[in-house]
Amino acid sequence: LCLLGIFGFILSFFLWLYAEKYQTLYQDFHQIRDDSEEHALLLSEKNKALLEKQDYEIYAATLRERNRIAREIHDNVGHVLSRSILMTAACKTINKNDALDPLLGNLEESLNGAMNSIRSSVHDLHDDAVDLEDAIKGLVKDFTFCPVKLTYDMSRQIPREVKYSLISITKEGLSNVMRHSNADSVNILLREHPALYQLCIEDNGTPGNGIPDIQTEADINKEKSTSGGMGLSNIRDRAKALGGTVQITQENGFRIFVTIPKSVSN
Repeated sequence: LCLLGIFGFILSFFLWLYAEKYQTLYQDFHQIRDDSEEHALLLSEKNKALLEKQDYEIYAATLRERNRIAREIHDNVGHVLSRSILMTAACKTINKNDALDPLLGNLEESLNGAMNSIRSSVHDLHDDAVDLEDAIKGLVKDFTFCPVKLTYDMSRQIPREVKYSLISITKEGLSNVMRHSNADSVNILLREHPALYQLCIEDNGTPGNGIPDIQTEADINKEKSTSGGMGLSNIRDRAKALGGTVQITQENGFRIFVTIPKSVSN
């Protein structure tokens, strides 16, 4: 019985050692698995960030190339056409041969048509090359009245009219803060939803601190007559032109909330 007891004790001791080793190996396995999953997740996020950075660099390079092409067309082809138009006009002035009048007139008309086409192409290239995020960040950087927090969540494929409207509304909103508000902070939110674009400009100024209250057509006409059409009426007009809406509140500071539907803007 003593030998059996000693044997049982030794067996229990070895079983306990093996159980401890198994528990240690089990914990190490789970730690390695968790570390591996974490590393895989970090690697996936880094790859996603690299792809987004690459896409942005390609997008920025495309915009720079469009601007370069627009400048080349304007500076080279545009100047040549302008000189040709002036020379044609001079020839028409000094021409004494009536037979050449129709020819010179057709030449001048063709050159003017080419110049209009060049101007239109340059204008389209330049408009398409405007980056909304860079433009908004430029407005925020130049605004020194008070700190501005910008939240930007928009895709890169935004219609030209929407881009220019959002830029103008943001510029007008910041101008209103500087002219009418005693705020010490401004929040700007630009976000794209599946069916609409959203812009919100709000500050923490004192409610009713000299900011015009525009809610009706009469208020809009009154502000236009006193400020030359600038201010909040311009914001409403720009949003309305794209089928959008504007909500203005003065409860906790001043807030401009603009929505532009994609179905109309596209």
